[in-house]
Amino acid sequence: MATIEQTSGTVGSDGFREYVRGWLFENFPAELKGQEHLLAAVDGSEEETPVQTRWREAMGSKGWGTPTWPSEYGGGGLTSEDAEVLREEMRRIGAWNPIGGMGVLMLGPTVLQYGSEAQKHQHIPGIVRGEVRWCQGYSEPSAGSDLASLQTFAEDRGDHYLVNGQKTWTSAGQWAHWCFALVRTDRSQKHGGISFLLIDMTTPGIETRPIRLISGISPFCETFFTDVVVPKVNLVGIEGQGWEIGTRLLQHERSSISGDSGPTVHLNAGDSVPEIAKRYLGVDADGRIVDSDLRSRIIRHEMDRAAFALTLERIKLNANVNAGPSAASSITKNVGARITLERAELNIEIMGLNGLGVAGPGFSKEELEQTYHWLKGKAVSIYGGSTEVQNNVIAKRILGMLDHQ
Repeated sequence: MATIEQTSGTVGSDGFREYVRGWLFENFPAELKGQEHLLAAVDGSEEETPVQTRWREAMGSKGWGTPTWPSEYGGGGLTSEDAEVLREEMRRIGAWNPIGGMGVLMLGPTVLQYGSEAQKHQHIPGIVRGEVRWCQGYSEPSAGSDLASLQTFAEDRGDHYLVNGQKTWTSAGQWAHWCFALVRTDRSQKHGGISFLLIDMTTPGIETRPIRLISGISPFCETFFTDVVVPKVNLVGIEGQGWEIGTRLLQHERSSISGDSGPTVHLNAGDSVPEIAKRYLGVDADGRIVDSDLRSRIIRHEMDRAAFALTLERIKLNANVNAGPSAASSITKNVGARITLERAELNIEIMGLNGLGVAGPGFSKEELEQTYHWLKGKAVSIYGGSTEVQNNVIAKRILGMLDHQ
């Protein structure tokens, strides 16, 4: 029987690895191997199966869905080294992390940095256990790339704010329990008049209208706030600090998009491009992909992917020493998006007509998934801040370039 010290990862990697391996053997349902939902981070349209619930509850009660978060709020409390051991052992048996979404990828790290103790104890445990869904109230019809132009207003009413306005492209807003939102508390200042609120989505006055895509699904929606009462205890930080906090959250988002739990990883899952090319196009006498031009492009792509993976590992190690993600997350977001799009384009080219199916007979499960990856991948260069927005951040915050008047 493993000791308490072993469960916290304090006895060294060898002892901890043995404990993790045994725990996963006892708790990870073998039938879930390789079955992670690609939209698990944002979609709430599919109900969990009993076995999926059992796996989520096991990981959540352990805190291992958020392995390095503080144990006093329900997190795993692991060192970065032991968290990597956990990830390695999960990959070894095909296990996946059932705890995700915007609470884990964006809000949680932000509340841990800026939130009050009461806010941490109220909100972090539900995120850690995967019981509470969060959505992001940032973009508005007239405040997309220029987010600081947002007009949703929170009027000071003493012990609460009265919120009126509209948000759009609210991913999973129709399923979320809570929303973290940027609102204006001072109309006399652009950036300095923005505050960061946590809003219960069951509050009277909130309406969500799903936005239907051409594919028939509605992963996001418009969100309307009409005289919504938000207690002042739900203000994160202080009034006027919203732009700072919101920017920090975006760094976490951009880092997660290209990180080892983000959408780019899910979209890059499955067989490698060389394996797919050999299966569909065949090989020459030397076992190489027959199309020499395609072969060269695949080689360049695989080199870029390998270099990017090593870069992410270096950034992760550096983040353990410093204070988390920085403006450099804009670089990894853009590079990760480019590599994801390039992979999808290569696979569709390789499969030819077989890679253009959306539904119906005549297409394998893999082929339909590749079409989905190709279509879904287009959004990677947009959400979390478009490629153009990231280029501006890189130019100003990293390269120190100023706008020419």
